[in-house]
Amino acid sequence: MIQRQERIAVYPGSFDPVTMGHLDIIARASKQFDRVIVAVLNNMSKNPLFTVEERKELILTVTSHLPNVEVDSFRDLTANYVRQKEASVIVRGIRSVTDFEYELQLASTNSKLNPDAETIFMMTNPKYSYLSSSIVKEIAHYHGDVTDLVSPEVEAALRQKISGKKGG
Repeated sequence: MIQRQERIAVYPGSFDPVTMGHLDIIARASKQFDRVIVAVLNNMSKNPLFTVEERKELILTVTSHLPNVEVDSFRDLTANYVRQKEASVIVRGIRSVTDFEYELQLASTNSKLNPDAETIFMMTNPKYSYLSSSIVKEIAHYHGDVTDLVSPEVEAALRQKISGKKGG
């Protein structure tokens, strides 16, 4: 009898904070793969609002209903991390044509660095096509309504973090 190999996917990103668009991709990927590792990376070109540990905790909280989703973090090339985790797929969300151009470049680079890993693009649900973590942070910073953009747990963490920054 042939043993089927476990299909492991890595969904890398900054997730600062995790949005409803991210959660949509995570939930859909969890239906396609045996295991999905949401891998929080520390993007040195961004100034994060939440620490890596805070982001991991928020993702763990909002994905607790998905038994095959794990949350981890890494400080390496995505291609190396995927190899280390013995994953065969990198999941990337696409919102627009602009995203596609950037993501195609990333996928090509990852393929060169790790030919054993395939990148799959998942189109974002149209109702989240405008959504980004940067937009969520800006709206929250100006006390705008983010209830449809993030989970209640993330909204509470955002409000607490932003009020703490203004007070400090």
